[in-house]
Amino acid sequence: MFKMNGVVPPMVTPFAENGDVDYDALRTLVRFLKKEVHGLFITGSYGSGALMSQAERKKVAEVTMEVVGGDIPVIVMVGTTATRDSVELTKHAQAIGAQAVASVGPYYFTHNDDDLIQFYSDLIDSTKLPVYLYNNPKFQGYEISIDVLKKLKSRGLAGVKDATFDILTHATYHRLLKDDSFDLALGTEAMWLSARALGTEAFIPGLANAFPEMNRKMYEEGMRDDYVACRKTQFEVNEMREVMYLARSTQLAVYAMLEIRGIIKAYPRAPFVPASQKEKDAIKNALIKKKVL
Repeated sequence: MFKMNGVVPPMVTPFAENGDVDYDALRTLVRFLKKEVHGLFITGSYGSGALMSQAERKKVAEVTMEVVGGDIPVIVMVGTTATRDSVELTKHAQAIGAQAVASVGPYYFTHNDDDLIQFYSDLIDSTKLPVYLYNNPKFQGYEISIDVLKKLKSRGLAGVKDATFDILTHATYHRLLKDDSFDLALGTEAMWLSARALGTEAFIPGLANAFPEMNRKMYEEGMRDDYVACRKTQFEVNEMREVMYLARSTQLAVYAMLEIRGIIKAYPRAPFVPASQKEKDAIKNALIKKKVL
């Protein structure tokens, strides 16, 4: 059974200044990341999946798979507002050889338990790939109950990407859901130490788009149960997250950090407004002060 393992960044999608997907920059980013991380989570929140057309999402997945070349697993986020579209993206992910798919709860409308059970059951029934539920209450707009997750587990749900930012919820998932047939990944770098102490073996860190090295170091320290070293690195990572908020969002900061590091120069897609030069300078100065450049 496939299970997420290690550092699996939610890869940003690079856009050109005119808003088109910058596939050359995408290839460069994938080549950089695949040598540093254990997998890629694509077309999700950081990946601007909700801002792209179906055709763009498919091509981003195809280019990513081509450049990865089987070196690391790729998990495709297939969440949309409509079951039909998510099923189409799921079938496409299987056709191009992705290792798994994940879906945030269908957003915009607030859905009840029956809606959610049907939505995820339809995804499960449409593919042979493992299907993860990406639980992000802030972005989907509502909570998904443990009862829904239990029912979906019985219907074949493969696991949860937990982006609740609630360590008690994460602990509950371990206690009531996690076993050899059901996977659990943490949806942030901010709580890796705590999640690892509970038994988590994978996390999905936005910061690792631009600084995968320190996330991999933190992962390795946690996996060898060196909690003293891991705590030190966790604090350093969380300080880096504070640097990210020198821009107006962590997503905008990632584009700025990638440019500052000289990896790619890319833009977010409108209506997001890129980090200003003042914000970029503040981020760069903070990174120099932290001696990570």
